[in-house]
Amino acid sequence: MYFIGIDIGTTSVKIIATDENGNIVRSISKEYPLSFPKPLWSQQNPEDWWRQSISGFKELLDGLDKSEVKAVSFSGQMHGMVTLDENDQVVRPAILWNDQRTEKECEYLNNEIGRNKISQWTGNVALTGFTAPKVLWLKGNEPENFAVAKKIMLPKDYIAYKMSGVFATDMSDASGTLYLDVKNRKWSAEMLELLGISEEQLPRLYESYEVIGNIKPDLAEELGLNKDVKIVIGGGDQAVAAVGGGVVGAGSCSLSLGTSGVVFTSNEEFFVDENNGLHSFCHANGKYHLMGVTLAAAASLKWWVEEVNKSEDFDGLLNEAKEAQIDDSLFYLPYLMGERTPHNDPNCRGTFIGINMTHERKHMTRAVLEGVAFSLRDTFEIMKEMGIEITDISISGGGAKSKLWCEIIADVLNVRVNKLNTNEGPAYGAAILASVGFGLFDRVEDACCKFIKVTESIHPDKENSQLYNKKYEKFRKIYPTVKDLFKQLI
Repeated sequence: MYFIGIDIGTTSVKIIATDENGNIVRSISKEYPLSFPKPLWSQQNPEDWWRQSISGFKELLDGLDKSEVKAVSFSGQMHGMVTLDENDQVVRPAILWNDQRTEKECEYLNNEIGRNKISQWTGNVALTGFTAPKVLWLKGNEPENFAVAKKIMLPKDYIAYKMSGVFATDMSDASGTLYLDVKNRKWSAEMLELLGISEEQLPRLYESYEVIGNIKPDLAEELGLNKDVKIVIGGGDQAVAAVGGGVVGAGSCSLSLGTSGVVFTSNEEFFVDENNGLHSFCHANGKYHLMGVTLAAAASLKWWVEEVNKSEDFDGLLNEAKEAQIDDSLFYLPYLMGERTPHNDPNCRGTFIGINMTHERKHMTRAVLEGVAFSLRDTFEIMKEMGIEITDISISGGGAKSKLWCEIIADVLNVRVNKLNTNEGPAYGAAILASVGFGLFDRVEDACCKFIKVTESIHPDKENSQLYNKKYEKFRKIYPTVKDLFKQLI
């Protein structure tokens, strides 16, 4: 038996096939373009996701026994707004999670409607990345497109719709729209009225592991699959990555070091921190989770290596950085695309501070790695204040391939960092959800227990942790000092 996981990422789609024992049989990635038509804007054409998904799916199936494909599930970049007209044609490019155009709409929601009301209705407050501010932006800036938008959905739901014909979403991904009542797992009537949209324009809600239907007959024929292949809705990439990392039990924690960086902890019950510093969302296992996000994690390293140094030699620059000692006079703020946790500030910017004549490229590369780790620690500190005790984390994402970065994170957070027998993250989590939806397991937790194993643990170095504690205290003072300057740079 094969179970297929499809992850609609920011720069590419990743598709994997696993067998009934959780072994990855094959993995395929297909890239697609990302556009920035104006400063702070970030868009994609959903049709590019579909074309590359089908192309990758066909490549994945080549040489496999297609009759053994039993179920397909999904993970996807969260918050993106996809709009379809009455003929199911894409109305406009999808506005993505890292798009910052909705500052005015967020100010309206948080300040005029009120943070307390928004939090009471949804469990969260408005952030520029969320979907609800995008709906308001569309309504106010492109009324002709708002008027013809008959379906409003999230990125992975577009692919699920194209594959099944069923207009559906799941609780975890819907949590990031800011129009889901997260605690009660239903659309928020108050938010829909405020936005001027109806429940008929929104997909039906499912749990991430639930079957929404079968593959469409014409697509099954095109791909050479049986018509009874199950389509399982899947979830938002962070919740599904947590499934792929086995973070499904109470108090378990993961760190995703992808384009963005996410600290994620699983909870049995719903609760919100008093300042709404963290996202309070539904989990893909039917429970709840808290998470904090830094928008430019591996994106910071990619920018530093490729754009600044005009290189593709990531290993070379990282090996240089190993030779640099911890320097508490040089800092990097990873706010290349604004920031979420804990600042909720679309205007802040990436910053090097403290450079002097003794610093070389190796010191600056290390500062980039440390700056991302410090930003992730901001989330850890909020979790500590909530009484959540974290002693170890599972790590995934492209950045996790760097042992140096994993060591820095272990030292900065003062926790044990566990690497797992798979680093496929969301795509693997989606395949797990497919197996649960098919009926191979009764619960997501059971599948994770069988499939996911720790292969390596990186322990914090006591001396380095002490040095980083002192450096972090300096780091956290920088943003409050310069935040007013950022506004003047816009």
